[in-house]
Amino acid sequence: MKRKLEHFQGCLVGGALGDALGWPVEFLRLYEIVRRYGADGIQDLPLSAAGVAEITDDTQMTLFTAEGILRAEARGAERGICHPPSMVFFAYQRWLHTQGYPKKDEFAWIYDGWLLQLKEIHARRAPGNTCLTALNSGKQGSICEPLNNSKGCGGVMRVAPAGLFYRKERAFEMAAEFAALTHGHPSGYLSAGALAYLIALIIEGLDMESALLRTMTELERHRGHEECTHFLQQAIALAQQDLPDVVAIATLGQGWVGEEALAIAVYCALRHQEDFKKALTAAVNHDGDSDSTGAITGNILGAYLGLGGIPAEWIDKVELKEVLLQVAGDLFTGYRDTPEWRNRYPG
Repeated sequence: MKRKLEHFQGCLVGGALGDALGWPVEFLRLYEIVRRYGADGIQDLPLSAAGVAEITDDTQMTLFTAEGILRAEARGAERGICHPPSMVFFAYQRWLHTQGYPKKDEFAWIYDGWLLQLKEIHARRAPGNTCLTALNSGKQGSICEPLNNSKGCGGVMRVAPAGLFYRKERAFEMAAEFAALTHGHPSGYLSAGALAYLIALIIEGLDMESALLRTMTELERHRGHEECTHFLQQAIALAQQDLPDVVAIATLGQGWVGEEALAIAVYCALRHQEDFKKALTAAVNHDGDSDSTGAITGNILGAYLGLGGIPAEWIDKVELKEVLLQVAGDLFTGYRDTPEWRNRYPG
């Protein structure tokens, strides 16, 4: 099936919307959410004083993942050298600088490109400690040489662009390596690989159930998969049961770690696969990491439904909407030998 731009757009915009919906309740318990927003919890995007639904580090890092991928392609086309994990690592160093960290002398040449020029990108909204600490070390983690034993969801919440840009045969590997730059536990990077593989299959036109089954098969090929596999199996089984969403999600955990965040998102996307708003509200109204579970759900279901399957009134409100649409388009078209492209993604 031909890959379609609207599904690339849906994936990135959908992720940003889940991020924005979950951000105000990220550190609240469910009873606190209910007390603040009513019995059904948060149901609509809260707007800032500037009139936008604010994104967090989840969407910021997703954009920098895309930038790293595209700059790797530019470098490969222009210089014959292309190592995507290193280029994504440099992109994450640029993101780190937006969070108030000084430029590193050893990476002095990397601090350019259009994302750094966007003032919204420089907002600091509860960035994850593992990402900050790992990147500030200046060391590039990998699956073979992990920096730590973290399995926090900071690896999986940012890798959707790998599932859009790469074909499924490469998407799992690249996303896992991108996550392993900062998260060294198998559940921290295999959850990322599984998400990218799932998105790649959805973009190819598979239905949700078939894409999940094939993702499970791929996941089981990788050492250390057992924890992620268990949680995904549980999520798929729960989606077939007639339990209230809050009960099913509580069974899966709180989403602070990779396997739980992915499982919660898979449950919500599978259970409400034709209703974007219902899936996202389920994904954020729980104890735990609401913005990340919302973002991952939005990535999956946005890729599945396309931009047209997302409420238009939500799309219009999300912060950096035009940037998200531009990056989605760039991932869709791939490298272009034009001045405009080189200005956005210098090689």
